[in-house]
Amino acid sequence: MMKSVRPTWLLLALCALALFAPMLAARAAEPLLVLSYHDIRDDVAKKGDADAYAVSTQNFAAHLDWLAGHGYHPVSMSQVVEASRGGKPLPAKPVLLTFDDGLRSLYTHAFPLLRAYNYPALAAVITGWVDMPAGQEIDYGPRMFTRDDFVTWDQLREMQASGLVEVASHTNALHKGVQSNPQGNQTPAAITRIYDPAAGRYETEAAYRERVRSDLATSSDLIRRQLGQAPRAIVWPYAAYSSVSNDIAESLGMPVSFDLEGPSTPVTADLHGLARLLVMDNPTVTELAYELRHDPEAEGIRALQIDLDAVYDPDPQQQARNLDLLIERVNRIGPSHVFLQAFADPDGDGAADALYFPNRFMPVRADLYNRVAWQLYTRAHVKVFAWLPVMAYKLPQQAPGMAIASREADGIPRLDFTRPDVRRIIAGIYEDLAVASYMEGLLFHDDAYLRDTELASLAPGNTEARTQALIDFTLELKNAAERWRPKLKTVRNLYARPVLEPQSQAWFAQRLDLFNRAYDHTALMAMPWMEGSRHPEKWLDQLVTAVRKQDPQLSQTLFELQTVDWNTRKPIPGPRINALIRRLQAQGVRHLGWYPDDFIADLPRMPDARAGISARGFPYEER
Repeated sequence: MMKSVRPTWLLLALCALALFAPMLAARAAEPLLVLSYHDIRDDVAKKGDADAYAVSTQNFAAHLDWLAGHGYHPVSMSQVVEASRGGKPLPAKPVLLTFDDGLRSLYTHAFPLLRAYNYPALAAVITGWVDMPAGQEIDYGPRMFTRDDFVTWDQLREMQASGLVEVASHTNALHKGVQSNPQGNQTPAAITRIYDPAAGRYETEAAYRERVRSDLATSSDLIRRQLGQAPRAIVWPYAAYSSVSNDIAESLGMPVSFDLEGPSTPVTADLHGLARLLVMDNPTVTELAYELRHDPEAEGIRALQIDLDAVYDPDPQQQARNLDLLIERVNRIGPSHVFLQAFADPDGDGAADALYFPNRFMPVRADLYNRVAWQLYTRAHVKVFAWLPVMAYKLPQQAPGMAIASREADGIPRLDFTRPDVRRIIAGIYEDLAVASYMEGLLFHDDAYLRDTELASLAPGNTEARTQALIDFTLELKNAAERWRPKLKTVRNLYARPVLEPQSQAWFAQRLDLFNRAYDHTALMAMPWMEGSRHPEKWLDQLVTAVRKQDPQLSQTLFELQTVDWNTRKPIPGPRINALIRRLQAQGVRHLGWYPDDFIADLPRMPDARAGISARGFPYEER
């Protein structure tokens, strides 16, 4: 029998395939760029137009020219769906255009350009506005809109028949705010359990689900009856949705959904939560190119950690004054983030005695978190992360054996997270927070540690396994919250000693490299006075050197400074804090925060706070 010999060309082909397979895989996973437009008009002001979401016809045409000239390939919803199902992959640099709200300019101004450039698009219409009765008006922002400001069904039929425009649902009547708390804040209807002030209670989950289902069913049915094809995509108003609302949409034949979290998303089998870049402020081509090329994740964080206990007051009028002081201070400082306490700790032992949001498990000191978080987001324009314990809860009916029996006299009272009943309760607390409140991320409290004498049966002698067990628990809590608030960012507090003294990791079950692998950022407590250092500057230098061994680019570690010397109970002077900040920045530290920020006493003082922790390019107040 002759020995089988593979031809040389076959061997070369196999080698080439092995060499280029990773490149082909990366090519197949190239993210989809989605641009979100609203109104296209001839008369949009170059800057400062009354409608921030309007784009001039000239700029829109220039956007299409620029995309074509820089290698972007327009794709349709059908191509995206096919690629997600393992069919023909998308071309290089795929881009999908979407138009929200169904404004008349989609037909009169955008559609002629789409035909001229042969660009497919997705039109997300609010069916209740297409069918708006004569004489009815919608407060659209710059002015009241009537039915003449929105597309008609005939116009939608014409655009659909062209093969360029697919129609998606933007809901039937959920493009509005509804009351979300006793104080009267209005938040997006699609994700809010409505608060009834007359009855003094919130909408039940069953009623919420039925309200959303009924609205989406009405919208889908209207589109099917008018256009002959039911929508397969839902574009959520205000990009506000949850896995629950997505499940409802998918059950009604809409397995594709969109938000506004960044410009692009890899196309996978799951097409829920496709990111879009919101095109606003009438950008020129240069400005659009900047938005597409710059990485927001590379921007430095500037964070204030805020005690909600300082806002709370049994006197509603004083509480309102406290809230105004907070909003005014944060607005004037201009940080990028606020880590906002969502639990009540009036005795200051680090454990939650009560919570600041409706929940099934603990007393509610005041239904306050959502009010403050939403005001910070809408009035002070910051990202708000909910700051919540991992284990430190004083349950009203705590069964024997739930608590960790710590030998540390100054330790934080904590629960045994290895117990299934404890895990269920704490996960429920995180889920209830997400149901009730706005947040863009979670800050896991500094209670998440384990002494080497605690829970001795948990991976005895294996520090990494104990550390990972705590990490896994926090990720369970994140998953519980993400059922109602998707794409949450995570930050976890870390004590400095495990970084400076690696042998001490066993005393905390904490490790910087494992934290940076698990979370978006690690908030390292860079607090030399708390650690008893007599030379804060040198101590911080040593800390930066130690962090670089695990985070060479300092891209994930947030250095959180202290503004109070708790040993003397005196505030640290603002100029001293700012000198430390400049010292850290000179060594390449990118992410900074401080705690506490005393908005009642204005400490650190406003000029120092703006100079030290503002995220603005020019932090100083204009005269």
